[in-house]
Amino acid sequence: MQPIQLFEMAARQADWLSVRQEVVAGNIANANTPKYKAKDVTPFEAVLDKAYIPMARTHPGHIASNDLSEEVELKESELNEEIGVQESGNTVSLAEELSKTGEIKRQYELSTGLVKSFHSMMLLTVKR
Repeated sequence: MQPIQLFEMAARQADWLSVRQEVVAGNIANANTPKYKAKDVTPFEAVLDKAYIPMARTHPGHIASNDLSEEVELKESELNEEIGVQESGNTVSLAEELSKTGEIKRQYELSTGLVKSFHSMMLLTVKR
């Protein structure tokens, strides 16, 4: 039996959200570090475009291809126009970073809610 693609995509998004949360936490931790440049990761859509999600195979003799590993790229965050570059050379905006943590939390809750609902629907079909 082939795995359901929804669960694989949800797992990829959870991994991406965890990497993004780690980067944002690093930005917050270095908010007072001189000459520290704020960082962010590529959007999930870009990671998903690079990722290969194979079609389900109904027979072992069907063509299979290699699974490409996803690459989350770390990039310098865009300069916040409100704070610009501080006197110390730091580009971290705490308000923006805290906003990102809220966004990450909402995306994680949405993803886990969808997986939970899908899992419940699958259990309903099995119980009959």
